[in-house]
Amino acid sequence: MRPDRRPGRVDQREIRLRERLETIRTRSAKSNSWRSSARFLARLVNRAGFVSIRAEFTREDINFLAGARDEVIAFADLSVRLLDLHSPRDSGGISSDPEHPLLRCRACMARWPCPTWRAIDEAIEP
Repeated sequence: MRPDRRPGRVDQREIRLRERLETIRTRSAKSNSWRSSARFLARLVNRAGFVSIRAEFTREDINFLAGARDEVIAFADLSVRLLDLHSPRDSGGISSDPEHPLLRCRACMARWPCPTWRAIDEAIEP
Protein backbone atom coordinates (compact mmCIF):
# COMPACT_ATOMS: atom_id res chain seq x y z
CA MET A 1 0.00 0.00 0.00
CA ARG A 2 1.22 3.52 -0.73
CA PRO A 3 2.09 5.62 2.32
CA ASP A 4 -0.27 8.44 1.26
CA ARG A 5 -3.32 6.19 1.46
CA ARG A 6 -5.25 5.64 4.64
CA PRO A 7 -5.09 2.10 6.05
CA GLY A 8 -8.15 0.01 5.30
CA ARG A 9 -9.32 2.14 2.35
CA VAL A 10 -9.51 0.26 -0.91
CA ASP A 11 -10.59 1.98 -4.11
CA GLN A 12 -12.47 -0.72 -6.03
CA ARG A 13 -12.41 1.40 -9.22
CA GLU A 14 -8.62 1.51 -9.15
CA ILE A 15 -8.39 -2.22 -8.53
CA ARG A 16 -10.75 -2.91 -11.47
CA LEU A 17 -8.88 -0.53 -13.78
CA ARG A 18 -5.45 -1.91 -12.87
CA GLU A 19 -6.70 -5.48 -13.37
CA ARG A 20 -8.08 -4.56 -16.81
CA LEU A 21 -4.77 -2.93 -17.84
CA GLU A 22 -2.76 -5.88 -16.53
CA THR A 23 -5.02 -8.24 -18.50
CA ILE A 24 -4.45 -6.22 -21.69
CA ARG A 25 -0.69 -6.15 -21.08
CA THR A 26 -0.47 -9.87 -20.27
CA ARG A 27 -2.64 -10.95 -23.21
CA SER A 28 -0.64 -8.75 -25.57
CA ALA A 29 2.69 -10.01 -24.27
CA LYS A 30 1.60 -13.63 -24.77
CA SER A 31 0.41 -13.03 -28.32
CA ASN A 32 2.55 -13.64 -31.34
CA SER A 33 4.02 -10.71 -33.13
CA TRP A 34 2.76 -10.20 -36.68
CA ARG A 35 5.98 -8.44 -37.68
CA SER A 36 7.46 -11.36 -39.65
CA SER A 37 4.06 -12.45 -41.02
CA ALA A 38 3.31 -8.90 -42.12
CA ARG A 39 6.36 -8.86 -44.42
CA PHE A 40 5.18 -12.06 -46.09
CA LEU A 41 1.52 -11.01 -46.26
CA ALA A 42 2.42 -7.62 -47.73
CA ARG A 43 3.80 -9.43 -50.79
CA LEU A 44 0.43 -11.15 -51.27
CA VAL A 45 -1.55 -7.93 -51.68
CA ASN A 46 -3.44 -8.19 -54.98
CA ARG A 47 -4.27 -5.42 -57.47
CA ALA A 48 -7.41 -4.54 -55.53
CA GLY A 49 -5.24 -3.96 -52.45
CA PHE A 50 -6.26 -7.08 -50.50
CA VAL A 51 -4.64 -10.31 -49.31
CA SER A 52 -7.05 -13.17 -49.93
CA ILE A 53 -6.77 -15.51 -46.99
CA ARG A 54 -9.94 -16.05 -44.99
CA ALA A 55 -10.43 -12.37 -44.49
CA GLU A 56 -9.57 -9.43 -46.64
CA PHE A 57 -6.65 -7.40 -45.34
CA THR A 58 -5.66 -4.07 -46.78
CA ARG A 59 -2.04 -2.98 -46.74
CA GLU A 60 -2.97 -0.67 -43.85
CA ASP A 61 -4.43 -3.64 -41.93
CA ILE A 62 -1.18 -5.57 -42.31
CA ASN A 63 0.92 -2.60 -41.26
CA PHE A 64 -1.32 -2.14 -38.22
CA LEU A 65 -1.11 -5.81 -37.23
CA ALA A 66 2.67 -5.72 -37.57
CA GLY A 67 3.02 -3.21 -34.74
CA ALA A 68 -0.22 -3.63 -32.79
CA ARG A 69 1.19 -5.95 -30.13
CA ASP A 70 4.05 -3.63 -29.21
CA GLU A 71 1.80 -0.57 -29.32
CA VAL A 72 -0.81 -2.15 -27.03
CA ILE A 73 1.88 -3.14 -24.52
CA ALA A 74 3.26 0.42 -24.60
CA PHE A 75 -0.26 1.82 -24.14
CA ALA A 76 -0.91 -0.42 -21.14
CA ASP A 77 2.45 0.52 -19.60
CA LEU A 78 1.74 4.22 -20.09
CA SER A 79 -1.71 3.88 -18.54
CA VAL A 80 -0.34 2.11 -15.48
CA ARG A 81 2.33 4.80 -15.07
CA LEU A 82 -0.33 7.51 -15.29
CA LEU A 83 -2.39 5.70 -12.65
CA ASP A 84 0.67 5.64 -10.40
CA LEU A 85 1.16 9.39 -10.86
CA HIS A 86 -2.51 10.29 -10.50
CA SER A 87 -3.49 8.62 -7.28
CA PRO A 88 -5.54 9.92 -4.35
CA ARG A 89 -4.18 11.42 -1.20
CA ASP A 90 -5.76 13.02 1.82
CA SER A 91 -5.99 16.73 1.11
CA GLY A 92 -5.45 17.58 4.75
CA GLY A 93 -7.35 20.31 6.44
CA ILE A 94 -10.51 20.09 8.48
CA SER A 95 -13.27 17.82 7.26
CA SER A 96 -16.87 17.59 8.39
CA ASP A 97 -16.64 13.80 7.90
CA PRO A 98 -13.36 12.48 9.39
CA GLU A 99 -14.19 8.95 8.24
CA HIS A 100 -14.31 10.08 4.59
CA PRO A 101 -11.90 12.99 4.19
CA LEU A 102 -11.70 15.00 0.98
CA LEU A 103 -9.21 13.39 -1.39
CA ARG A 104 -7.13 15.15 -4.02
CA CYS A 105 -4.92 13.83 -6.80
CA ARG A 106 -1.26 13.54 -5.85
CA ALA A 107 -0.12 14.88 -9.24
CA CYS A 108 -2.61 17.58 -10.28
CA MET A 109 -4.29 18.31 -6.93
CA ALA A 110 -7.76 18.16 -8.50
CA ARG A 111 -10.55 16.57 -6.42
CA TRP A 112 -10.48 12.80 -6.59
CA PRO A 113 -11.03 11.18 -9.00
CA CYS A 114 -9.11 13.69 -11.11
CA PRO A 115 -9.87 14.31 -14.82
CA THR A 116 -6.84 12.27 -15.92
CA TRP A 117 -7.91 9.25 -13.89
CA ARG A 118 -11.53 9.54 -15.12
CA ALA A 119 -10.36 9.77 -18.75
CA ILE A 120 -8.31 6.57 -18.39
CA ASP A 121 -11.20 4.84 -16.62
CA GLU A 122 -13.68 5.81 -19.38
CA ALA A 123 -11.30 4.80 -22.19
CA ILE A 124 -10.49 1.39 -20.69
CA GLU A 125 -13.98 0.46 -19.53
CA PRO A 126 -15.10 -2.57 -21.59
